[in-house]
Amino acid sequence: MVNIFKGAITAIVTPFKENGDIDGESLRKLVKFQIKNKIDGIVPCGTTGESPTLDYEEHHRVIEIVIAATDG
Repeated sequence: MVNIFKGAITAIVTPFKENGDIDGESLRKLVKFQIKNKIDGIVPCGTTGESPTLDYEEHHRVIEIVIAATDG
């Protein structure tokens, strides 16, 4: 069995604006902070508690923002 996951992986929080919308700019900043500090992986919509409150489109939006912020 090959283990493809190794190192430190952050289950990143999803920031929201006061109106309940996803705060894309803050999310991008959080991702860049993780990369700058040499994290090995990022898990959007993970175990940080907000995942059950996101609808299908919001899940996709968070993942899209995180992928774009990592530059692939």
